[in-house]
Amino acid sequence: EEEFKWLLQEEVHAVLRQLQDILKEASHRFALPTSGSGRAVKQENFVLSTSGTDQVKGVMTLQGDALCQADVNLKMPRNNQLLHFAFREDKQWKLQQIQDARNHVNQAIYLLMNRDVNYQFKTGLEVLKLMDAVMLQLSRARNRLTTPATLTLPEIASSGLTKMFTPTLPPDILVNFYINLNKLCLTVYQLHVLQPSTTKNFKPAGGSVLHNPGAMFEFGSQRYEVSHVHKVECVVPWLNDALVFFTVSLQLCQQLKDKISVFSSYWNYRPY
Repeated sequence: EEEFKWLLQEEVHAVLRQLQDILKEASHRFALPTSGSGRAVKQENFVLSTSGTDQVKGVMTLQGDALCQADVNLKMPRNNQLLHFAFREDKQWKLQQIQDARNHVNQAIYLLMNRDVNYQFKTGLEVLKLMDAVMLQLSRARNRLTTPATLTLPEIASSGLTKMFTPTLPPDILVNFYINLNKLCLTVYQLHVLQPSTTKNFKPAGGSVLHNPGAMFEFGSQRYEVSHVHKVECVVPWLNDALVFFTVSLQLCQQLKDKISVFSSYWNYRPY
């Protein structure tokens, strides 16, 4: 009984303080200033590339959760023509995945701090409920970075991203940016117009993170087929840090849950 009381009154609070420290570090990695701090978020430049091809090259400027500059060179395979696109100066592209992950981290921090300094936990169930709530937010934060949205090709075609470039993207080029784990990814789709007289069976592709050559879709009054797909990416070190912090925090939460559960059953202390 004494050990269980010590666990509830001392060790739980020590773990909560540790979790707060780790998650504050994670939150700092998202590099956004707190409201009213006046600090500008630093800009970071990343070179997008992939081994084995020089069809697409790009330089991206990331500022917190916003792509504020993008400079892309595309070599067309048909005629080796080199196309160059860049963001218009008045445009930037918000990365919703980073925004969402940061919001979930801040919600987890709020849950950990939302009690009086002298608060004492009365039951194991109280601690288990708190750990479950924190773990839910951390899992959601991690999932936003590890699971990019599945989009249909018409959704990519109608995205605001296509209107951000100068010169304007030609109708047979689609682009998509997303986060995958610790990487910033750019996918460029080259399209082939399907003529009404084509003998191909038209089967519109569903949603996917990455569409393959041969995928078909209809946009406006025109039918298209993906002819070439180019994916380039770069590692964003602070996203890697954030993912490590999420993993460590989830492990700490689980370890505390396991201890509470062992005491609850072993000492016949039911957490309810």
